[in-house]
Amino acid sequence: MAVSANDIRWVAHLARLEFAESELDHFTDQFNEILKYVDKLRSVPTDGIEPLAHALPIHNVFRDDVVTESLPRDAALANAPNRRGEFYGVPAVLE
Repeated sequence: MAVSANDIRWVAHLARLEFAESELDHFTDQFNEILKYVDKLRSVPTDGIEPLAHALPIHNVFRDDVVTESLPRDAALANAPNRRGEFYGVPAVLE
């Protein structure tokens, strides 16, 4: 399965990216090389092999969720570039 420059152009459009024609050709070649590698991986016999979630035998590595004392508000806001009272000041994103 190979992709064309039009396929790459369409994906770039969906991602709101703009590329020069030379870049599109380059990305098309790269993407086709990736697809060739995936096809090569598909030829590896995997019958009888259990799927892995992790390459190492790691089990639950999470700590217990224990309530502890929080960072004091003044310490949390000490390096805030724009502090508004007891809160972080951020620029408005909506009109």
